[in-house]
Amino acid sequence: MPAQFLLPAPRRQLYNDEAGVVLNKPQHASGGKRLIPTSKTAPPKAFISGITGQDGSYLAEFLLAKGYEVHGIIRRASTFNTDRLDHIYSDPHEPETALQLHYGDLANASSLGRLINQIQPDEIYNLGAQSHVRVSFDQAEYTADIVATGALRLLEVFRDHVRETGRQPRFYQAGSSEMFGASRPPQNETTPFYPRSPYAVSKAAAHWYAVNQREAHNLFICNGILFNHESPRRGETFVTRKITRALGRIKFGLQDKLYLGNLDARRDWGHAADYVRAMWLMLQQDSPDDYVIATGESHSVREFLDLAASVAGVNWRSCVDIDPRYFRPTEVDFLQGDSSKARQILGWRAEISFEEMVRAMVESDLELARQERTLLEAGHQVNPRGRVHG
Repeated sequence: MPAQFLLPAPRRQLYNDEAGVVLNKPQHASGGKRLIPTSKTAPPKAFISGITGQDGSYLAEFLLAKGYEVHGIIRRASTFNTDRLDHIYSDPHEPETALQLHYGDLANASSLGRLINQIQPDEIYNLGAQSHVRVSFDQAEYTADIVATGALRLLEVFRDHVRETGRQPRFYQAGSSEMFGASRPPQNETTPFYPRSPYAVSKAAAHWYAVNQREAHNLFICNGILFNHESPRRGETFVTRKITRALGRIKFGLQDKLYLGNLDARRDWGHAADYVRAMWLMLQQDSPDDYVIATGESHSVREFLDLAASVAGVNWRSCVDIDPRYFRPTEVDFLQGDSSKARQILGWRAEISFEEMVRAMVESDLELARQERTLLEAGHQVNPRGRVHG
């Protein structure tokens, strides 16, 4: 579905600044289908933290297509940060608006509690995080507060809501393959965690918080241990998108150099659209559990760069320099997931190949660079996002 570029005025109608809630109550025809419905008359409701991120936008898109009413939280900012949702956003004054955004933050438990009690979701997806691994070394305390303690805050809100209302919603906690760190591949659900960054340590803490809440209070909570997943919506400071964005700009003469760190690190890369499907499947099972989600293939950053440059038609060896600042203090050398359990129980498998994913990312960023070049040739000033990051 092509993106719809919305005018600023309607977008400002999304929020009630004083109350921090959506201005209107959505109205829907009944009929949202769910494998384990909690209501016979109303569509199921989902609550997503991190809805403005790559995974959150794909998940919201996926759930809306299944007839869900989707609620997400965004942090208050002086500028809009909902670009990834533009193609599924509707003015809340329109009838049957199924996507609703609310101000909220994983650092604020009281606001989370109010929202959960107000919305009464059937499914909660905790995707919010400070998710940049290299940055976590520089902002370790903040990363821990949002990734680890933030997850605990939302889990506590979830537990209280279940106890006080008698409802039985379900909770998805987003884990990360970074939790495995230095453990030998292939990694599966029984592989010991050996985190190698503040981000990974925080994700491991959130994982065990979720397990403990599930076992101590008999709650439906699933951990998804997702290996790397990318797309054209990936943030421009992450290495994969940084590569494809820079190659597009280099191709059109808008940039001369691309600075990278460790080209030999190996990752199991899939497409985010495949991975959000796995999140949903976990919450449709009869009992909660933890699942590794991965393609089972591993590629180095160098291999990603080779393929992306080939698609873009750029000789990367003439324009890529290695910058030590992009090396991690403690590196994760080799991640490769074993998702046999997910294939057997969930019936999930990756449908988009590594090559298809890379090609889609490059083609998207070539188009962005082409648009930028056109504007410059027409005499317009352009300040592309991500340029400062090299």
